[in-house]
Amino acid sequence: MSKESISVNLDGKEITIETGKMGRLADGACTVSCGETVVMVTAVSQTKMREGQNWFPMSVEYKEKAAAAGRFPGGYFKREGRPTEKEILTCRMTDRPLRPLFPKGYLYDTQIVALLLSADGENDSDVLSMNGASCALCLSDIPFAGPIGAVRVGHVDGKFIVNPTHSEMEDSDLDLVYAGNETEVVMIEGAADEVPEDIFCEALAFAQGHVTTLVQAQKDLAARAGKPKRQAELLEVKQEMLDIAYEIAGDRIEEAIYKPSKVERGKAVDSLRKEVSEAIIEKYEDASDFAIDQAFDFLQKKAFRKTIFDKGIRADGRKIDELRELSAEVDLMPRAHGSALFARGETQALGLATLAPADEAQFLDAYTGGEEEKSFLLHYNFPPFSVGETGRMGGLNRREIGHGALAERSIKPSLPDADDFPYAMRVTSEVMESNGSTSMASVCAGTMALLDAGVPLKRPVAGISVGLVTESDEDGNIKDYKRLLDIIGSEDFFGDMDFKLCGTSAGVTGFQLDLKLTGLPLSILNEAIHQAAEAREKVLEVMAEAIATPAELSPHAPRIESIKINPDKIGNVIGPGGKIIKGIQAETGAEINIEDDGTVRIYAIKKDSLDRAKEMVENITAEIQIDKIYQGKVVSTTNFGAFMEVLPGQDGMIHISELSNFRVDRVEDVVNVGDVIYAKCIGIDDKGRVKMSRQAAMEERGEQHLDDELREKAEKNREKRQNDGDGGDWSPGDGEKRDRRSRGGRDRRGGRDRGNRGNRERRD
Repeated sequence: MSKESISVNLDGKEITIETGKMGRLADGACTVSCGETVVMVTAVSQTKMREGQNWFPMSVEYKEKAAAAGRFPGGYFKREGRPTEKEILTCRMTDRPLRPLFPKGYLYDTQIVALLLSADGENDSDVLSMNGASCALCLSDIPFAGPIGAVRVGHVDGKFIVNPTHSEMEDSDLDLVYAGNETEVVMIEGAADEVPEDIFCEALAFAQGHVTTLVQAQKDLAARAGKPKRQAELLEVKQEMLDIAYEIAGDRIEEAIYKPSKVERGKAVDSLRKEVSEAIIEKYEDASDFAIDQAFDFLQKKAFRKTIFDKGIRADGRKIDELRELSAEVDLMPRAHGSALFARGETQALGLATLAPADEAQFLDAYTGGEEEKSFLLHYNFPPFSVGETGRMGGLNRREIGHGALAERSIKPSLPDADDFPYAMRVTSEVMESNGSTSMASVCAGTMALLDAGVPLKRPVAGISVGLVTESDEDGNIKDYKRLLDIIGSEDFFGDMDFKLCGTSAGVTGFQLDLKLTGLPLSILNEAIHQAAEAREKVLEVMAEAIATPAELSPHAPRIESIKINPDKIGNVIGPGGKIIKGIQAETGAEINIEDDGTVRIYAIKKDSLDRAKEMVENITAEIQIDKIYQGKVVSTTNFGAFMEVLPGQDGMIHISELSNFRVDRVEDVVNVGDVIYAKCIGIDDKGRVKMSRQAAMEERGEQHLDDELREKAEKNREKRQNDGDGGDWSPGDGEKRDRRSRGGRDRRGGRDRGNRGNRERRD
């Protein structure tokens, strides 16, 4: 096999697809590169079908390697472990547009493997994986009605960008992943920052233009290097079996699928299915489960579609544009920080919100670049009892991760800025009942749970799903269709589309489109977008009746507050070996995190603890202000004055002349070490020395009368000292001289008093 390649330029972003160099034993293989990001993709399909196979067993595996980014794997075991969320979501995005393009009845084990071989940190690999999977299938001999092309679209300053880099995405209000054939959409997925529906529709058209270029390039490469398609046996339902199904259940199937509840419908349908199965086996003993299921499902699907087109009535009795009954409730769980229950019909989701300090954020390896930290998480759980079944409880499946990611990115644009609300937030959605659109119910329940927890969302977010039933002509073109608003499980199963659209009153925030068709005209999707927007307003109204504004912060939630300090004073807060910050935490019970830019985040369970810790940090880092009165402790005294702790770690000197409004002979007549006093800052010299005045503070506070007792005490002490011959009177201005005389180690002439060496005082 010779090496072949093709390059496509998309508004300056070049994508190169190469085949014939690596993976030559696979049915199809290629590498796809953009910048210095390279993905290797292979496609392999078995030539023998497993016995008893009754569904299409296609698997998609996408693996990121640390070596691709020039990194060592983290963790104890230095090897890539279980799939990351990014890998799983890329698998799902690669799988969903491919699956409808395989022939009906093709049930051979098929596997797509994509390996990230090089990552430049700017060009993402997910759309490269999607294009590579399509091209590998086109190059192979596997039956496949492709190719499809995939692009990412951003929106910056009113302009659309195709395949934006991570740097460009930082300023984008749209993250759209679009997959399509030459003329029609096949799959979309992504998020937006409240983008208006009209702009969203323009983005789809922009994406389709570039997808057409990618599709043509893959066709050209397949024409040069592709293999002839294999002739594979397809499992088909015999007309005779369809006739038996019609004979047994044809006149009763409509009644069964129109029972008022899901449980009743399930029982009635299962009863008919059993009758059909027994009748087919009686005539065809070797009939497979696949053939029986297909015959009965064909009967159901035909009745389902006929009723919608002929009568405009759905399985649960609604009109095609009618919402299910909605209900919303908050504050259900006493210990949760926030809780909400949202229901639409027989679908019910319980949202539980939990707040935590910002350092509880989830950190990501992010080999391909982009987001490295998540402070908002939404986890979706789908227990088997929600559909009235038993099942294995344990590890997460790809569906749960995918639905959780959709709900998470839909709510995220409405979250407050970290500076305004410095919390890590987690929502868990527990599906209590399921009959379609559980992910959209999770968006609604999660939004209300956050509001109940006191999170100041910019605007509430709601989600709605739109389905589709089509009729096609002999050439496969759609000749008629009906849109179904707010679809239930059976409408998802038998219908042709499941389109989920989330947003606020201002615009779109999240979306996901899955088709069972090989493609859909954008005109039909645009209609569904505007229909969903109108319905979303009704859902938001019901949510607002339960909770419209953020509640008070739960008493069980941590208290968090951020303050900004001078980065030069970070060391003052930390102290030698962390002594100061540890002392604050020990005294208050709060946790303190300090960032390099001077942002200090304080966390505490009780508000009193938070307030005290905040006060202590502010005091340590505060700047002493002239003319401001401070309360502090006297830390030392001298003959010429006293030193008080104005702020933690910052002392100021009160000269003896500033101690009181009367003449003070001895500092200890007015203040002593350990006294807590008020003093006013009267100056700071060019060396940073702080001058304080107790006298000025007493006058300003109107407390001069408190010195009357001190005056009497000072006079008595002066008389006693005179009677004892202890120095007599001296003026404050003589402080320096008195200080030298009192040391006893040196006389006026500078001579040394040798007889008193052992008692010589330490010089100041």
